[in-house]
Amino acid sequence: MKYHPHGDASIGDALVQLGQKDLLVDTQGNWGNLLTGDSAAAPRYIEARLSKFAHDVAFNPKTTEWQASYDGRNREPVTLPMKFPLLLAQGVEGIAVGLACKILPHNFIELIEASVACLRGEEFDLLPDFPTGGSADFSNYNGGLRGGKIKVRADIEKRTKLTLAITALPFGTTTGGLIESILAANDKGKIKIQKVEDNTSDSVEIVVHLPSGSDPDQTIEALYAFTDCELSISPNACVIHNGKPRFLSANDLLRHATGQTKTLLKRELEIALGELEEKWHFFSLEKIFIENRIYRRIEECTTFEAVIEEIRIGLEPFLEGLKRAVTTEDILALTEIKIKRISKYDSFKADKSIKELEKDIKEVRKNLRQLTDYAVAYYERLKELYGKGRERKTRAAVFGRIVASEVVLVNETLYVNRADGFAGYTMKKDEVVDKCSMLDDVIVFLPDGTMTVSRVAEKAFVGKNPVHIAVFRKDDTSVYNLIYRDGKNGAAMAKRFRIGGVTRDKAYDLTKGTPGSQVLYFKISPDESADNLTVTLRSTARARKKVFDFNMAGLAVKSRGAQGNRGTQHPVLKITKSKSGAPEPEPELF
Repeated sequence: MKYHPHGDASIGDALVQLGQKDLLVDTQGNWGNLLTGDSAAAPRYIEARLSKFAHDVAFNPKTTEWQASYDGRNREPVTLPMKFPLLLAQGVEGIAVGLACKILPHNFIELIEASVACLRGEEFDLLPDFPTGGSADFSNYNGGLRGGKIKVRADIEKRTKLTLAITALPFGTTTGGLIESILAANDKGKIKIQKVEDNTSDSVEIVVHLPSGSDPDQTIEALYAFTDCELSISPNACVIHNGKPRFLSANDLLRHATGQTKTLLKRELEIALGELEEKWHFFSLEKIFIENRIYRRIEECTTFEAVIEEIRIGLEPFLEGLKRAVTTEDILALTEIKIKRISKYDSFKADKSIKELEKDIKEVRKNLRQLTDYAVAYYERLKELYGKGRERKTRAAVFGRIVASEVVLVNETLYVNRADGFAGYTMKKDEVVDKCSMLDDVIVFLPDGTMTVSRVAEKAFVGKNPVHIAVFRKDDTSVYNLIYRDGKNGAAMAKRFRIGGVTRDKAYDLTKGTPGSQVLYFKISPDESADNLTVTLRSTARARKKVFDFNMAGLAVKSRGAQGNRGTQHPVLKITKSKSGAPEPEPELF
């Protein structure tokens, strides 16, 4: 609390998040559950201490930069001198003013191996690893940069013909959230389940019971398509580097962390070398001071200044082997040696201590000369000490594309009320159109020659007296045969076309667009074949023949927007399927 001005609640939340990541903090008590989403106990009921790993990689007061705390009464670190790529190990997510950050967690052992490869100048490639396990498709990871995407999936296995078990969660969800998404998909009719049981404790186990007659393989695909069993994650590695926000890849972050680790190790070695040399210097001075009985020269000194000067004079003949000049602080330290220590001084033991110091100094200097090898050994020691039990949990895989419309349950029926112009799957008293699913589209052709495609709904207005209404499939290759009157008194036009791509809820005019146009004939063929037609003109028509045959197959299949072939100017009474053989050629029509 003395370092933090925002109260104990935020301290507790932050500490719980650190403890749940099981890296820097050793925990005791109820710290919540990452799998179920259960929260931790109140801060007063939980205990924490720094892990041995944290002491190894994050805390060294000699290399820490310090500043005054918010109230000026204490000193606190500006940043901790981290000798490990902790940002990549734990991951982070947050927002700032106009900037967002989402760095995914990576595997402890793989980070160490990548750092060693970086030090040795070898190639490496990092992929995230999630504490919840499961599988992930990293095909579009893009190194963690903006624009990348990862698909994560739960592990689903078939226990029996009618029982599925979810044994690992996709990163970013909990068992409760996953079960809610399954129940929601069931309520919407996208999947069909009987019940869901949550048996999760230390490991995930969600049992999904299917109704009799279900296809478990199709249900698994539907779970990935319509529930949180498959999620997409968009990484965004945004960090503050040299005081400015930068977007870096995971590999770039590791290179920076490895370089920082190497720099910190060098500083620690330099500090250790300085301390060893100072210790060697004092031990050597102490040996000279005691063995040459210089302490006796101060027996008759009456002032402290005289004591200092007398010791300085006494040391001068013996300073040749020292590596630096003797300072006043050195002499002051000699004056603090107790008589008991002088009386029990062992020259052989002192020589041995000095030789051990010289050996240590030699070793530190060797490590400074071979700093890269020293850093590699440091990482390998971390792996040996703390790598056990931290193997990769998330499997890398390539997911096939699941087409939702192919795995959704076709368990609804589309109805239409032609007179009122409504269609939907709740209008059970009206005319049946076809079986459908919640994800299907409805295609409608109206008497004025317009066409619309819209999503299946409970009840929606589609237009009065439709010429044709059906469930629309995007892969529809049928040929549509249409004859329409252009305007109130215009010519009859004939066309054959395929639908192609459409925009939902947009009205497409299949005529020339003249007001008063009307459909005279409409037929759908599964291929390019077409009917022979009998055309009957009105009795008021001035045509020589008022009844004649016409073969629609003689027209080429064109695009939906084609206006059609111009036909007779005479008013048409009706068009029916011909009962005769080959039609007689009629130059005036078509």
